[in-house]
Amino acid sequence: MDRQIGFEQVTRNAIAQSSRAEQFDKLPADQKAKQMQISIAFTRYISYGTPVVVLIVYVIMAAVLLGTFKFGAGAEVKFGTSLAIVIYGSLPGIIGAILGTASVFAGVDPEGFNVKNPVATNPAYFMDPTQNQFLYSMASALDVFAIWSIILIGIGFACNSKVKRSTAIAMVAGWFLLYKLVGAVFGAAFS
Repeated sequence: MDRQIGFEQVTRNAIAQSSRAEQFDKLPADQKAKQMQISIAFTRYISYGTPVVVLIVYVIMAAVLLGTFKFGAGAEVKFGTSLAIVIYGSLPGIIGAILGTASVFAGVDPEGFNVKNPVATNPAYFMDPTQNQFLYSMASALDVFAIWSIILIGIGFACNSKVKRSTAIAMVAGWFLLYKLVGAVFGAAFS
């Protein structure tokens, strides 16, 4: 992403696709340049720090799902097993990352590139993120790779506990939808 598009262009696109684009455009030139430099540095650090952030997210997911299955369904699953299920169940995301990388190298339009949604694997890819933030966020939940991961994680918990497969998948899907709903509400409220 850094070599093909550049963090400056990625940052410009993120600002243009946000609901705060008008506020940014109204800033004086010196403040705009300062904000842009801060945003570029933030984007760079977050991009290179993504593997660490992903591991932290997996640990949190494993803990939440462990608690849900232990107390909600009476399943006896250890934390290490829960973490392994979450990590292995999330492997389809690698295919999405490979497709995103391929699209960048294939010559995607740098000015239209959306780092949050680089490949058409959900309906939100075809929507304008500035129009309806809530609808855009909920449409992004219908991602092929997210659904695939939910099913795999549910199957993993069902195989390692006495919970029915459909119940396990429903429990994982419920947490995912709650996460997307809360994110969509906060995104719409603070945009």
